[in-house]
Amino acid sequence: MLTVTNLQTAYGAIAALKGITFTVAQGSVVALVGANGAGKSTTLNTISGLLAPREGRITFDAQDITGWRADRVAALGLVQVPEGRQILAPLSVEENLLLGANRRRDRAHIHADLEATFQRFPRLRERRRQEAGSLSGGEQQMLAIGRALMARPRLVMMDEPSLGLAPLLVQEIFRIIADLKAQGATILLVEQNARKALQIADYAYVLESGHIVQQGPAAQLRADPAIVEAYLGKSRAPMPTS
Repeated sequence: MLTVTNLQTAYGAIAALKGITFTVAQGSVVALVGANGAGKSTTLNTISGLLAPREGRITFDAQDITGWRADRVAALGLVQVPEGRQILAPLSVEENLLLGANRRRDRAHIHADLEATFQRFPRLRERRRQEAGSLSGGEQQMLAIGRALMARPRLVMMDEPSLGLAPLLVQEIFRIIADLKAQGATILLVEQNARKALQIADYAYVLESGHIVQQGPAAQLRADPAIVEAYLGKSRAPMPTS
């Protein structure tokens, strides 16, 4: 469904991606793992059109989308759940969710999808009239995922969905991702918690300093001593913010 070939992206003179190539098959969960600064978020932001690539090619469902604006990319069904949630704090929970569907033409089905989102996230139903900024960090992450799902995406890119969350909320977020996977969703997952990412992914790529240095089935990487030592050896609990 998604093919990235020799992708290079820079911030001014600083090269962030140095020619990475990977694919995401329909119905699969693919993880990008690596240390902070490896280029994971830059990869998602370049695919989604928030950053312009210096070189390389991005194809989605066999269509070349290299350098497209973010709104055109999203209209194809390639939707990003951004790092840090980026919900609109003054708007209500329900208004944030409906914004996810603002490019859809099938208005008759939006209410049904809103109801389905509330069934998936009962806490959002309870807080549907609250300002989104009043939610906890975990609830805001649920809102960001729900907003993306309201767009009826064909591929969801999730950028650090567990970042800054308490352990119980991390478990809840990954339960939601597992549920989406079971329903056949296609997901490209960037995640600081490499252990969790490799437990849920079908396939994974390891980034270091803008290069892909290793790849393979996620179960295989989980058993690789070098990966265990570099990324899984010590369980580092993130500082909870909610």
